[in-house]
Amino acid sequence: MSEARKAVALISGGLDSLLAAKVVQQQGIHVEGINFYTGFCVEGHTHAIRKKDQAKPKRNNALWVAEQLGIKLHIIDIIEEYKDVVINPKHGYGANLNPCLDCKVFMVHKARQWIESKGFDFIITGEVIGQRPMSQRKETMPVVARESGAADLLLRPLCAKNLALTKPELEGWVDRDGLYGFEGRSRKPQMALAASFGFEDYAQPAGGCCFLTDRQYSHKLADLWTARGERRYELDDIMLLKVGRHIRPCPNFKMIIGREDGENKFLHGYRKQYTHMLATSHNGPLVLIDGEPSQDDLDLAAQITARFSQGRDADKVDIEVHTLDGARQSLQVRPMAGELIPRDWYL
Repeated sequence: MSEARKAVALISGGLDSLLAAKVVQQQGIHVEGINFYTGFCVEGHTHAIRKKDQAKPKRNNALWVAEQLGIKLHIIDIIEEYKDVVINPKHGYGANLNPCLDCKVFMVHKARQWIESKGFDFIITGEVIGQRPMSQRKETMPVVARESGAADLLLRPLCAKNLALTKPELEGWVDRDGLYGFEGRSRKPQMALAASFGFEDYAQPAGGCCFLTDRQYSHKLADLWTARGERRYELDDIMLLKVGRHIRPCPNFKMIIGREDGENKFLHGYRKQYTHMLATSHNGPLVLIDGEPSQDDLDLAAQITARFSQGRDADKVDIEVHTLDGARQSLQVRPMAGELIPRDWYL
């Protein structure tokens, strides 16, 4: 009998990676999955925090995909290594701060290292030509294979018939006739294939899985870099960018304002790392102050905090301020009228 071949699939949790792994699995290949955690993943944070998202499934889609396929999933933390991809992308950014081509090269490179250390034979991705404007064009497919070091060990089962033969096909590990030639942005072929496999429940086919593709999130990250005078971030920074209302009244400080009880509880965990304030005479949000505010800045921030409390129409609101040095002060302020908060303060 011929030696059983093994492949690792990059599992994002989306429909394409589910199908790509299934197609190869159907050919008798032993498949395992890899999910790389960058910190910018959409799922698992705001869905679990905000009340308006309570109806959404609280599941890790990558784990759920692995369960549907009956495969082992390896979740690998690449937060530190990934920073250079975000900050210094060789191929630049997409429409926002998304380094999609560099990201794909990096992840396939990591997968190549993984298969070498684990004795696996090749790599599977769910890429489809023409589906993503930056990383999934016909001219960028060879770039990913070349710069990642994967070369012809990289198999894209959903569009393989539109690409050059790979080693798994040439060696007869997989049958090219059992692969597909999908192309373009339409997801109808994938949805039809999913139905043929009996998959009815899967992540939204057209949904992104990375906050860096989101315009508003990218704007907040760019603002963070501008305020610090350099491109750097820690995990807490990028987590906080996902939560709350962000307002920058002055270049030297920013306010992060909880929008509901779930967010207030989340922000509460960061209160010792930031100057923070809250209304004590009325119900209202917890507010973190990021930066180096003066006393005048704190007075202004208190008026804005009062505006977002239930005392927004009161003559005076009591605000309690806790500074990083452990000091506490009480302010009594008139809430700032909503129309007096310029739109360009909102990030």
